[in-house]
Amino acid sequence: MQQTEFLMTAKKYWTPEQTTKLMGTKKYPITPLSAPYLLRILGILNADSSISPNNMHKFIQINHMFTLIEPHISELISRHKLVNILDAGCGKSYMTFLLAWFFKDKAHTYGVDNNKKLVQDCEAKSKLLEYNSFLHFEAQSLLNLEWTQESRPHSVISLHACDTATDMALAFAIKQKSDFIAVAPCCQAELARKWKEAPTSPHPLNPVFHTPQLRREVAAQFTDTLRVCLLRANGYEVTCTEFVESSHTPKNRLITCIRRGNYLKSAQLEYEELKTYLGGHSIMLEDLLNTTCI
Repeated sequence: MQQTEFLMTAKKYWTPEQTTKLMGTKKYPITPLSAPYLLRILGILNADSSISPNNMHKFIQINHMFTLIEPHISELISRHKLVNILDAGCGKSYMTFLLAWFFKDKAHTYGVDNNKKLVQDCEAKSKLLEYNSFLHFEAQSLLNLEWTQESRPHSVISLHACDTATDMALAFAIKQKSDFIAVAPCCQAELARKWKEAPTSPHPLNPVFHTPQLRREVAAQFTDTLRVCLLRANGYEVTCTEFVESSHTPKNRLITCIRRGNYLKSAQLEYEELKTYLGGHSIMLEDLLNTTCI
């Protein structure tokens, strides 16, 4: 179904009554009437433009996430003629497409993922939407990510990149001096593995180190805490936000970072003290920041 035809389908289906039933009093920026063809291509709307119950959560989630990120991108656009947005570990690229759609006249958006099949699927969707002039995808490893554009990425987002992939995205953004970073960490297992493999010795956290479920959960929390310390140490103002209620998913932390300077010694000391208390184990973000390239 072509874009114009589907727009007519959406206008017919989404009457004021039907729209109120969907959104109530909330004012979502992305709706079946504001972006019907995009939502259809992303698989959120059905052929008749309705939303299935199993897609309602995704519809609400992407809108909420978008409202948290959009003001920061808009602020960048107020200061730059053209903004570069990078989605590192873009996956199915819901947010990549939404940002590209919303900022199409003022930003170039790039999606990078090491899964070639996902990248090919995203490229096909971009072609259907006719976004190719301002939205680009590339299959790359985040560990060896190369930025070939003339201007740096002003914003880097990485939503649900698993385990140390979040660290790779953060290290890249910090080294590029990106003005705004947003990450939603997922499956942080690196610190838990190190705790499990560490030699047994007296330590106040031994009950955590040797209880698998506690080890996984506590290590994930401390991994993000260490990340926050390193981000602050590198000049970023950092905020942690719950973007999905914990009753829906435990992977619901959005870390947003605004670059304010280059270095904060007190935050670096906090990182070192916390790392020492946790057994002296570094996280990949520290290791990557200490290398000359990524």
